[in-house]
Amino acid sequence: MKTIALTSLLAIAIGAMSHADPLPGTQPLEAAGDLSAKMVAGIDQWLVRETSHAAEERARTWQAATGDHAKWDEFTKARREELRSVLGIVDARTPGLIEEVSIAGAPAEAAHGKWSAAHVRWPVFPGVHGEGVLFRPATPPRGVIIIVPDADQIPEHTPHATEFAAQGFFVLVPVLVDRRDNWSGVEAMQRFTNQPHREWIYRQSFEMGRTVIGYEAQKVFAALDALRAKDSPFTAAAQQMSIVGYGEGGLIALISAALDERVKAAAVSGYFGPHDSLYSEPIYRNGFGLLRNFGNAELAALMTPRRLFIDPAPGPKIDGPPPAEAQRKGAAPGGVTPFTSEQITAEKDRADAIIHRLGSPVVTMAPKAAPALFAALGGSSESTETEGFMTQPVPTLIDARQQRTVRELEAFTQGLIDVAERDRTARIWAKIKPGAEWDATQRALHESLWRDSIGKIEADFLPPNPRTRLLYETEKLRAYEVTLDVFPDVFAWGWLLVPKDLKPGERRPVVVCQHGLEGVPEDTVNPDPKGPAYHFYKGFATQLAEQGFITYAPHNPYRGQDNFRVLQRRANPLGLSLFSFILAQHDVTTQWLAGLPFVDPQRIGFYGLSYGGKSAMRLPALLDRYCLSICSGDFNEWIRKVVSTNYRGTYMTTGEYEMPEWNLANTANYAEMAMLIAPRPFMVERGHDDGVGMDEWVGYEFAKVRRGYDKLGIGDRAEIEWFDGPHTIHGVGTFEFLHKHLNWPQK
Repeated sequence: MKTIALTSLLAIAIGAMSHADPLPGTQPLEAAGDLSAKMVAGIDQWLVRETSHAAEERARTWQAATGDHAKWDEFTKARREELRSVLGIVDARTPGLIEEVSIAGAPAEAAHGKWSAAHVRWPVFPGVHGEGVLFRPATPPRGVIIIVPDADQIPEHTPHATEFAAQGFFVLVPVLVDRRDNWSGVEAMQRFTNQPHREWIYRQSFEMGRTVIGYEAQKVFAALDALRAKDSPFTAAAQQMSIVGYGEGGLIALISAALDERVKAAAVSGYFGPHDSLYSEPIYRNGFGLLRNFGNAELAALMTPRRLFIDPAPGPKIDGPPPAEAQRKGAAPGGVTPFTSEQITAEKDRADAIIHRLGSPVVTMAPKAAPALFAALGGSSESTETEGFMTQPVPTLIDARQQRTVRELEAFTQGLIDVAERDRTARIWAKIKPGAEWDATQRALHESLWRDSIGKIEADFLPPNPRTRLLYETEKLRAYEVTLDVFPDVFAWGWLLVPKDLKPGERRPVVVCQHGLEGVPEDTVNPDPKGPAYHFYKGFATQLAEQGFITYAPHNPYRGQDNFRVLQRRANPLGLSLFSFILAQHDVTTQWLAGLPFVDPQRIGFYGLSYGGKSAMRLPALLDRYCLSICSGDFNEWIRKVVSTNYRGTYMTTGEYEMPEWNLANTANYAEMAMLIAPRPFMVERGHDDGVGMDEWVGYEFAKVRRGYDKLGIGDRAEIEWFDGPHTIHGVGTFEFLHKHLNWPQK
């Protein structure tokens, strides 16, 4: 759906009347220009300020915690649990040992006078393994060092591996998911993208409450488990374990050391620095709520009293995803510019400011962090690097191993879809019957969806200060443009259609008519069959107003392509999302509508198409001023729509990278959202030819809704209308539904 220009007739009307009298009880609206773009820019400014505020609060919280040594352990334990939750480190690991593997085209083992090496793997989850290279010392082992390379490095050529092995350490170098896009797609459907493999795994895992960072940290933890297992030949050496990481591996090493106290020391190169601009980095580094309590300084503090060595050397520069091509596109923007030494030092100083009262110099700046750590472990700080394992890379080995790495994580994540559905069934559907248990379940689901998946803005609303102007009038109605203040720089905007036949003192029902992706309020209002958006909306806001309803067409800020999608990127690290703002805007809007003298506050309904249908599932589920909801052109088996790699219409292969919502699969699919709307009436409008989903999926998900309403004794309040048509407002059964449940007679 694209933004449309005003039709010439409507443009003339607006131009002639834009300075006419405002709606009584409001101030004149003088704003000019593209209010949609201004809305997006205003939300962006709010997020910039809130990110700075979060960093300040984070510093105060951590510094205050170090003031009480007795409570520091309790504080860090809570923060580790929080970090595990943020990164989706929630799955039980599969026990097992590290085993050598034979790989076609590669030598089974390589030997040098002071070390030998072999390809190895170890279990992580069912069907998921860690893979890499294990370097063994020729002398009795002194400990274990895990070296996590950058995502685009291969274990066979990782710096320092043979050097450390030659001086008496077992060295394990795991494979990471890399930044190529070879297997980012579905070969069976010939649907491919230019998403880096890391983004391909990130997108499907985020909706499931996991992250690629969390998966890779779990691979490190599983390696620690295997190394220290009772039957492991490495058990004695593994009592002294350290970790080193570079680039993306520096991130994994820092996270792993912060979370697992079995790691006695760590060295990080090419990653440590300020990450408050996380939104501009590759999307696979995103963490929902991460920046509320964690920057690199705070992760360093979690290592107390263990040692952390920081190398100020620059990390890899990442310009963005692989180049887009005709059949390979859809990746999210985002890159990495290496930190300057000043930025790295400033973040190190932040860490020092947190932990200086704990009495141990935990963080050390070292130009060569890995050798510095090695020296601290009793090795030589002088380089004794020898040639690597497999001096000539074997592309088939690298490709086959990377394909396994990607496909194993993909298969595991896809398997979580059914696991999540079973969990929701036990947690929610088994409790649907009138009574206190269902009431408590519904309240808990409401809280979890808003706070944990969408994100609730904990800030007071500004006075709405309504500003309006008369846009135009017809024989039957007047149309006003409206803006309302929400937060500093954040406002709500829409068009209000008021029938002219209102009687003095009469209060009528309101239908909020919501546009879809890249739309504006006029899209739902314009009744001209020649208008570019008429195909989708049929001017349904005007149709309903001419039937006597008051209608309101609000603007939701999902317009501007990457400009609005960046809002999701900025919001997520704060534990917020685009819908956090949309909810706030609608909260203020419905409160204002309810206070109008000609509106019945008990009869405000919602009807949205496409992204407006996405809104129809989330807004009325969480805002009880909406007395009913109609979802058109969006109702779906939503989790599979977002996550599945076995469906042609999946969001996994589109450019709509804002679609994944944190841990939604374990919170609420569309049927559960509908049960948050209950006992209020709910309806689905579904065209058989609407490509947003399949009838079979829509029917499957709606069957749950109807069963839930039946169990509550209100089955007549849940309806679906199927029609033979495309992605459009049909306006037949839905209009009857509105007249019935808003108690307004049909003309």
